[in-house]
Amino acid sequence: MAAEPGLTAEQGVARDPSCLFCRIVAGEIPATRVVEDDIVLAIRDIAPRAPIHILVMPKAHIASAAELTDENAAVVGRIFAKAAGIARSEGIAEGGYRIVTNVGEWGGQTVDHLHFHLMGGRAFTWPPG
Repeated sequence: MAAEPGLTAEQGVARDPSCLFCRIVAGEIPATRVVEDDIVLAIRDIAPRAPIHILVMPKAHIASAAELTDENAAVVGRIFAKAAGIARSEGIAEGGYRIVTNVGEWGGQTVDHLHFHLMGGRAFTWPPG
């Protein structure tokens, strides 16, 4: 994958040096890693909103779901496959869990790097927030 303008490429992964999650991917900022491969990183949320709260993200910098295109289908598929595997390994698959991504300020996105919240271990209400 070639880096986009304004991004650097390390080991073929586009990254934004000012992005918190890109810095975690690069190992510059510590995080509790749950699952990692060449495309996806999953880390424990530092401010969990459920007994199990894991962030699953692409290693390449994509600002939000609003920027996804057909070219990202394989990445998003891998993210959801990893999330399902994590849910099984964390013991929340049978009881159920929630996967959500926030988009933009009104959607509650606080880090401009696509990430999915995998939450479980308790019941959730609908609609959220």
